[in-house]
Amino acid sequence: MAAPTVDAPQGVPDPPGTPQDAAPEEPEELDFPQYELGRPPRQVWGAREEFARRPENFLRGCKWAPDGSCVLTCSNDNALRIFDLPFPPGPPPGAPLPQLVPAVQVAEGDTIYDFTWYPLMDSSDPPSCLVAASSRDSPVHLWDAFDGTLRGSFRAHNHLDEPVAPHSLAFAPDGSRLLGGFEGAVREFPTERPGRSGHERSLRQGGEGQRGLIGCLAFSPSQSLFACGSYGRSLGLYPVEGGGAVAFWPRLPAAPTHLRFSPCGTHLYAGGRKDSHILCWDLRVPERPLLALPRRVATNQRVTFDLDPSGRFLVSGDTDGFVTVWDTLAPPGPGDPPELPPLLRFRALRDCVNGTSLHPGLPLLATASGQRLFPAPWDSDGDSEGTEEGPAPGGDIRLQLWWWGPEDTGDTGDSGDSGDSGRDPPGDSGTGHCHLPGDTDCHLPGDTGSGHCHLSGDTDCHLSGDTGTGDCHLPGVTDCHLPGNTDFHLSGDTGTGDCHLPGVTDCHLPGDSGTGNCHLPGVTDCHLSGDTGTGDCHLPGVTDCHLPGGHRERPLSPPRGHPLSPPW
Repeated sequence: MAAPTVDAPQGVPDPPGTPQDAAPEEPEELDFPQYELGRPPRQVWGAREEFARRPENFLRGCKWAPDGSCVLTCSNDNALRIFDLPFPPGPPPGAPLPQLVPAVQVAEGDTIYDFTWYPLMDSSDPPSCLVAASSRDSPVHLWDAFDGTLRGSFRAHNHLDEPVAPHSLAFAPDGSRLLGGFEGAVREFPTERPGRSGHERSLRQGGEGQRGLIGCLAFSPSQSLFACGSYGRSLGLYPVEGGGAVAFWPRLPAAPTHLRFSPCGTHLYAGGRKDSHILCWDLRVPERPLLALPRRVATNQRVTFDLDPSGRFLVSGDTDGFVTVWDTLAPPGPGDPPELPPLLRFRALRDCVNGTSLHPGLPLLATASGQRLFPAPWDSDGDSEGTEEGPAPGGDIRLQLWWWGPEDTGDTGDSGDSGDSGRDPPGDSGTGHCHLPGDTDCHLPGDTGSGHCHLSGDTDCHLSGDTGTGDCHLPGVTDCHLPGNTDFHLSGDTGTGDCHLPGVTDCHLPGDSGTGNCHLPGVTDCHLSGDTGTGDCHLPGVTDCHLPGGHRERPLSPPRGHPLSPPW
């Protein structure tokens, strides 16, 4: 497929501090998540029931929080939902997919146009945990991500003093201002002063400039610039302080609906509606696109994409339910602009994948299921799924979390997983099987030694070398116990009727105190060591045989002088 052509920017100066002849810089070697992008990821969590209460409740996107503690979704029922990061990350392959339940949910009054996290959000600092959302004919709302309360509103009005809502939102990197996109203009809201204090900035001067609604916004992470994409199929780059465009592309192949700067700030990516490519510009040489990344978007809905923290790999969904990965440092193919072939492409859903978000610190991918162009029986709200090709992975899961890291090393092995204080060797993935320093036994949070370790997946105590629940232990002891009781058991015991006292192999009932009142498995009569059935039972403290029920059996030849011998 031929790459699209784009008109060069019209007679505008270069962005400040970006010489055109500079060569692309290599990314620094930093500590980034260990992605294994050479293979499809593994589904570890999903959310279906939460969105199935209303027909056609497709998602409009998903975004990880800046600190990675939770993921935010927007759905067709005009609600925002926040799902906490779950641990451990999912079941083993083949097990049922665990369902996510939202920790917070807030409802807007009408269709949600856009939503975004406060960029300095940190869950250890509750006042910073904010979400901004814009919905039709409503103010921009600032929601508390902890309890869902309204923390503030930003109001905008048109020339008739009617309330209008921006179609796009973006926070400045320092969180000092919130930018909203309107018809041929943007409005800056100071975040410290909610209300009607925003300043409108027109993007048209003398009949020239960007026409149409501003459908997407993005701030540069390294320069005082922001980018605006218009439904009029134009793209502009503007100084934050004010003034005209420093770069302007008047005629793109499609109207951009999502923009993304690279972490270094030198590259700008734009993806549009009903488009076949994501375009990339090197802002140091802005005359023509640097790359074209092929993807199919056949609808008007916003299909977002994301870059990994290093800025090297770009991930995007498409209308056909596939997720594609590109290595932006790989050599491109032919075309003008050069078309970059995918590194990996896998099917995530039968529905449209309209949202992809990479976790900032873990090899986790979140995907959102959107609206298909032509609904089919296997779509998200149908009772059946799959075709002759087989069922779709995920099928009717609206929100999916995918593990894209090494399968044999869930973490680095020298620190606790998120949310737990236990140490984890390679292979551990959550708080259910943490480890204490210096041992390889499994522990639950709060354990302090190897005397009460745990096997993965259970809460019973074990000693080193135990392999199952039949040889569990209570804290501080070496005798065996069955799950849920405090009686001693040997491996192979199945209930409280065949318990054992410490150091012996005879059976006992709860409350027995020695070998003189042992019991055979399944009976409540007392026995001495070596007894084999109910016919030779004993009463506690005696060595004479008794019938079941406690009746004494007359001995054939009682020993002379026995303290309990009969008088005859």
